[in-house]
Amino acid sequence: PALAADAKNVEGTPQARVYRASLKAVADGDYAAYTKCMTSQAVKEIEAKTKEMGKTPKDGMEMMKAMAPTDIKLTNLKVDGKKAVMTATGMMDKEKMMGSIDLEEENGQWKVGKQSWSNTK
Repeated sequence: PALAADAKNVEGTPQARVYRASLKAVADGDYAAYTKCMTSQAVKEIEAKTKEMGKTPKDGMEMMKAMAPTDIKLTNLKVDGKKAVMTATGMMDKEKMMGSIDLEEENGQWKVGKQSWSNTK
């Protein structure tokens, strides 16, 4: 059965910890630390995208930092086996954003996959 955690309990979960670590890596511009938090698929996509744009991973980190919402609050977590979806809110340009973060267990470690942020529910 899928397990759900409410906002108070989300922060302590392994999924929330790896997501927070990925946010810290972006804030620090630490690409090596960032890739350790991400699924292998997400890393491939990031590398393909930065290469396509003629950028280095470090440039990519700067772009992610610029586009990342601030004041992220984790609101919910649903875990279903080796996959999980976390919801969050954050601010971007003084506008409240709703986020959805996919996570996946890879080799016994939770990793961050796709994220989508929108100003509509």
